[in-house]
Amino acid sequence: MKMENLIRIENGEKAKHTFSDAEYANRHGKLRELMARESIDAVLFTSYHNINYYADFLYCSFGRKYGLVVTSQKVVSISANIDGGQPWRRTVGDYNVVYTDWQRDNFFRAVQGEIENRGRVGVEFDHLPVEMLSKLKAALPSVEFVDIGVPTMRLRMIKSTEEIEVIKHGANVCDAGGAALARAVGEGVPEHEVALASTQAMVREIARRFPDSELMDTWTWFQSGINTDGAHNPVTTRKVQKGDILSLNCFSMIAGYYTALERTMFFDHCSDAHLRLWKINVEVHEAGLELIKPGARCCDIASELNKIYAEYGVLQYRTFGYGHSFGVLSHYYGREAGLELREDIDTVLEPGMVVSMEPMIMLPQGLPGAGGYREHDILVVGEKGATNITGFPYGPDHNIIAA
Repeated sequence: MKMENLIRIENGEKAKHTFSDAEYANRHGKLRELMARESIDAVLFTSYHNINYYADFLYCSFGRKYGLVVTSQKVVSISANIDGGQPWRRTVGDYNVVYTDWQRDNFFRAVQGEIENRGRVGVEFDHLPVEMLSKLKAALPSVEFVDIGVPTMRLRMIKSTEEIEVIKHGANVCDAGGAALARAVGEGVPEHEVALASTQAMVREIARRFPDSELMDTWTWFQSGINTDGAHNPVTTRKVQKGDILSLNCFSMIAGYYTALERTMFFDHCSDAHLRLWKINVEVHEAGLELIKPGARCCDIASELNKIYAEYGVLQYRTFGYGHSFGVLSHYYGREAGLELREDIDTVLEPGMVVSMEPMIMLPQGLPGAGGYREHDILVVGEKGATNITGFPYGPDHNIIAA
């Protein structure tokens, strides 16, 4: 029996897409304008974020390769046989090509079938391991490969009206997760149980708001005590104790669009040393919210906020940038690195950008007020200012949870 290299699996009915046909047509149009300016004949996306952004398909790798080919005439996704008809049902585009496992490197045979062996082809240099790039060059030896990752990142930095609406829903979902988390905190309750309450609340809220969506990747990091020292520390079985500093981190994922809510909390009471540091961080947070507006440079925002920390003698305890872009990203894929509120980023904020304000300081164990302090709101930059779409309250007046 002959086992095919490439097949089609058009199983079931097409899914309802996250955005309108006009939205995807606009994305494809802007990409093709970029391709024309740069004399790029075809693009091969391989990243989670760009395939999702241009095709509404968020793949599950499990060690396999996925692709999206865009030319002036077509949009074609390439997926693995293991996924059956799901990629075809989800993909915005002309068709889906499925490669099988029966011969090695069938993915590259699919690429050969969709991209001509000539001209310039855009690929994501930040998403191509050396081995994969070598195999692409072997499959298309007459092609000049050029980077499309940075230019498409810049395109994604400006959100459409439809994108902003999804992001607003995501922020609302995080608020619901935060409320569920606060209700679940209690003496002796393990971190993982608190996190589960939040995650379940968010998944159910996404299902209510987006009944046609795939429900995946929503999660919560809830940290207590020593575990608050890192912004991305995983959940553990540590049990909450009276006087603990707590970190609430709720992350809703809607069709690959990440939103977040992060808050400093305390259980039962907050010591004077902790309260002093918490108020400093809240002061920086509020100052940062005022600085986010069109025309502001990312680096200037960071420099201004550094001054406040320095005045209180705690600048050395700052651990990362003051905020970042939102959109198609997650804890394991995507990053619009050109839109981070850091000293080394000179990007100017524009209407349509969506950024966070999330100052954090961390004092190590043994110092008065030890722990990690972090507040996080999401703002949509408009023509004259910015709109805060996070509703969950912050600061000592709201987030000392009674025993």
